[in-house]
Amino acid sequence: MPDTISHFEGRYLSLCEIDDWEFATRPNSTAVVGILAMTPENEVILVEQFRRPVQARVLEMCAGLVGDEPEFAGESLVDTARRELLEETGYTSESITPLLSSPTSAGMTDEITHLFFAENATKSGPGGGVGGEDITTHLVPFSDLASFLKKSQRNGLLIDFKIHAALAALNLM
Repeated sequence: MPDTISHFEGRYLSLCEIDDWEFATRPNSTAVVGILAMTPENEVILVEQFRRPVQARVLEMCAGLVGDEPEFAGESLVDTARRELLEETGYTSESITPLLSSPTSAGMTDEITHLFFAENATKSGPGGGVGGEDITTHLVPFSDLASFLKKSQRNGLLIDFKIHAALAALNLM
């Protein structure tokens, strides 16, 4: 295995190099979970928030870093998915199924994204995020999802690709 050279380490990101290839990594996590959740009424649960790197509001499925805080070190992927679903949307699900795992952006980061499907999600908390996150939750009837995504994009929102990847993994597209 080639040596990794660290050029910079911040609180949340590091810049490293392997064999003359620079890439970003997270000092506290190399994995992220994304959860496509659906209510018993067949509504898809999406979140919207301002993302500083792209300077825009982004429509996403809820997601979060795995083991990024000391109290969550060693937390399983499914437990992280459950926690993030509750924190961001206020919903819980007894049925969380793995869909796929894939590099987030293989030429830029070593992060792996693990997508899950949460069935029959029910409201059990306030949601909205933690630590200053300003998250808006959208409940979208599945039958209206395609038009909702197009309308959101026309209105200036960026649409996270993980939504489409999860739908494709579920064979819903």
